[in-house]
Amino acid sequence: MRKADEEAVTGTKEKILDSAQYLIQTRGYSAISYAHIAEKLGIRKASIHYYFPSKADLGVAVVERYTAMFEAALAQVLENEDLTNRQKIEAYFQPYRDYADEPEMVCLCGALAGEFSALPEEMQARTRQFFLSHQNWLKSVLTVGEENREFRLPGPPGKFARMMFAMLQGALLVKRSTGDISQMDDVIEMLRGQIVS
Repeated sequence: MRKADEEAVTGTKEKILDSAQYLIQTRGYSAISYAHIAEKLGIRKASIHYYFPSKADLGVAVVERYTAMFEAALAQVLENEDLTNRQKIEAYFQPYRDYADEPEMVCLCGALAGEFSALPEEMQARTRQFFLSHQNWLKSVLTVGEENREFRLPGPPGKFARMMFAMLQGALLVKRSTGDISQMDDVIEMLRGQIVS
């Protein structure tokens, strides 16, 4: 395949993934179809089936790409020795704040959690892994921060990490329902207050 053809294939595939991700984050997995994506991109449904034979294949690819993007970003934050652990937690808050600024937007895996039992098994497994990897990342940063006396947590780092993750995910869902961005601001402010030095 020529380089120009490879780039065209990659470009089309990425546009399909981008569109599917946006639709899942704003409407949910069960509410979208290949027809929605085809209409949004101005392509035929057959073009989508070429890259993703089934909706489950597409869903898995979207979650895998989303997870890989976040894992790379979190690894970069974790490995940055110029950042304090408090700054690492602040960096973790930022994507949630960014999503809160977008009408109807929530975390991709948060959207999928709302319809978890209706998802194909492969998507369930990858969504579960996304949640666990984020909780483990938070636990790691909180543990080191507590050991370095940057934090004095109100409970064990692992439990606090789970609470923090659940509060941020929940705040996004409530914000989408109410349109009130202070839902996210208040949760972040309260979490900051819990991580006392």
